[in-house]
Amino acid sequence: MVKPIQPTYRLQGQRSASCCERAVAVAGGIIGGILLFVLIGITACLLWKKFCRLLSYEKLTSPVKTTNANAIFQDQSTSEVQLKSTRSRSVPFIVPPTLHGRDWINLTNEEKVQEDSDPYMIAQSGPRSSFHSLAGAYVVGTVNPELYKFPEDKSETDFPEGNIGRLWFSIEYEQESERLLVSLIKVRKLQPPADSCSPFVKIYLLPDERSYLQSKTKRKTLNPQFDENFVFQVSSKMLLQRTLKFLVYRVDKQKKHHLLGQVIFPLKNETLTDDNKLVIWRDLEKENLEPPSDYGDIQFSLSYNDYLGRLTVVVLRARGLKLQEESHAVSVYVKVSLMNHNKFIKSKKTAAVLGSPNPVYNETFSFKTDQTELDTASLSLSVLQSIKGERTHLLGRVVVGPFMYTRGKELEHWNEMINKPKELVKRWHALCHST
Repeated sequence: MVKPIQPTYRLQGQRSASCCERAVAVAGGIIGGILLFVLIGITACLLWKKFCRLLSYEKLTSPVKTTNANAIFQDQSTSEVQLKSTRSRSVPFIVPPTLHGRDWINLTNEEKVQEDSDPYMIAQSGPRSSFHSLAGAYVVGTVNPELYKFPEDKSETDFPEGNIGRLWFSIEYEQESERLLVSLIKVRKLQPPADSCSPFVKIYLLPDERSYLQSKTKRKTLNPQFDENFVFQVSSKMLLQRTLKFLVYRVDKQKKHHLLGQVIFPLKNETLTDDNKLVIWRDLEKENLEPPSDYGDIQFSLSYNDYLGRLTVVVLRARGLKLQEESHAVSVYVKVSLMNHNKFIKSKKTAAVLGSPNPVYNETFSFKTDQTELDTASLSLSVLQSIKGERTHLLGRVVVGPFMYTRGKELEHWNEMINKPKELVKRWHALCHST
């Protein structure tokens, strides 16, 4: 008889099924191991990023305790700002996510610090150029540093040709106590005969030329820094009639004083109040050492703008006037008249200065004059004295103009004005009674 073969087939089927189950189990184990390894890697990466973020906040907040914001900026932005500068010139303001919605308080040193004492909750003080350590932060705005540069002060660098020095001072007036406060700040670029000098300054409040206040002497310097304060007692009614005069001297080895230059500053054009401190600089001028003429002298500037057809006269000062009566009731003013073919066109006059033979005006007047009229036009400047209850008295006059009317210094002044358009030409002229 033949044996049945059915049990053999069953045995082989069971073996093949067992092999498949083993293969599936091995594959599942491998896949599970890979997934577990990936999960462990992701977890380690997240923990490392969190740890780096905590370290970066510690670097940002630790200098705040010493309230030194500059050190933070230098440490954090030296390398980062260099990279950012290639992309943008703007500086970002970044708020970390942990600081959103926080309340702030002002400190005396103008820094911003949170009320919370947690060191990780203190705002960062320096700009950040990357966001890897500030996940969730947002940019509040940007600032272009070029827009916030202070204008360059050229008063200590730009000196015109022939300059003999420049003086800085400030003035302030106290209404209640009627005191004029003058601060002598500094002088720069003095031009003495020697390489060094020991300068000092005398300050007058004109028309009083008998009393003055004097600064300390600065040893061997051409750029003295004074920073000294002086007080003049003057009523508010007389304040605008006064003029400050600064005389800069040098002391030689024999202790002799030599004048280097002066500054004349009238107060009538200034607004002086308790809360308005004016800081001013003026170039030094050489004093006119020539003796005054018989009727006195007057100094003024001329300028002609050929584009606008405008003739400008700046009446500066007069000296050595022969007043009929020297008292505070006497007022002296200058009348400027424009003439054409000896025909009167227009006149203007300065404000009156009381009781001084050396009045200071610094007033500017303009006249409309066509360029074709410069050969026939002329200017007459008359110095007049008036006393209450009496008529006006002529102290002296000077005429400047073309060859048709003038000669000498007056003609030279007129021609120089024409040859230097739009430039102020300043000169002294002797007064006389005849024209």
